[in-house]
Amino acid sequence: MKKSLKIIIVFVAIMLAIIGAVVGFSNLNKNNKKVSIITTNFPAYDFARAVAGEEADIKMLIKPGAEIHDFEPTPQDIIDIKNSKMFIYTGGESDEWIEDVLDDINTNDTKLFRMMDAVEAVEEEIVDGMEHEHEHEDGNEEGQEHEKEEAEYDEHVWTSLKNAQKIVGNIKDELVKISPENKNIFESNAEKYVNKLRKIEQEFQDVVKNGSRKTIVFGDRFPLRYFVDDYGLSYFAAFPGCSDQTEASSKTVAFLVDKIKSEKIPVVFKIEMSSGKIADTIANETGAKVLTFNSAHNISADDFKNGMTYAEIMEKNVKALEEALR
Repeated sequence: MKKSLKIIIVFVAIMLAIIGAVVGFSNLNKNNKKVSIITTNFPAYDFARAVAGEEADIKMLIKPGAEIHDFEPTPQDIIDIKNSKMFIYTGGESDEWIEDVLDDINTNDTKLFRMMDAVEAVEEEIVDGMEHEHEHEDGNEEGQEHEKEEAEYDEHVWTSLKNAQKIVGNIKDELVKISPENKNIFESNAEKYVNKLRKIEQEFQDVVKNGSRKTIVFGDRFPLRYFVDDYGLSYFAAFPGCSDQTEASSKTVAFLVDKIKSEKIPVVFKIEMSSGKIADTIANETGAKVLTFNSAHNISADDFKNGMTYAEIMEKNVKALEEALR
């Protein structure tokens, strides 16, 4: 990906120079009163949409239904970033390509908003039974020093309702700076959305408080570290959040099966747009019900077309969690 991305960046730089000499990019946004916003994934898109409303043109680079970890920008994507008034991205492992792009284009007129900078990021962790890259073939983990060197910060900051509220507030503040004439609109929209997120946060708190257990199991990747930390939940899963693995070892599956059986856990989760094969295998061995817990990383093309929001996704997760904690 690195080589092809460099070729794209060089190509775009040439295009920018030629077009800029003819029309002048500084004038492109002046003819449009709406704020141009480019986002990488769905949470960033939804938060920007919630705050800006009709006062912005917003584009999400990751296509609905696509796997975000496989994303590679097109020349047009890079041009759109260059010409935007605000570019919102996460800043984690799946956004590594962005640093190369930003190093090679002029973004002096673009507000760069990195969601991981708006909250307190935590390191991605490996829990018992979870497969990970730093494990020898004999099953023994590598030294702690190497583990520490290879530590990655968990990029899925939006899965916390608390973090989502902070990010929305920060986006609002930046949009007010960009378009002060729309200050009242941005502030009103942000307040309404934050209040909605607070209500859902309370619903999750009530579910956890009234639940009969505090452990959840994922037969899948686990991109919800920030979420479980908010509510004091423990978890077990096949892979960490940014893993590209899809096949679990028999040892991992056996561990998760034993965990569900020993603690009589009624639900095994899979994440959105997952094949669910591991979860199905675990369910067949334990009788647990397979449910989807949506991390909101991306949504289907149909849901995107129908205007699905992050808040609506989290409302569905409330119901799923309630069933899992019974």
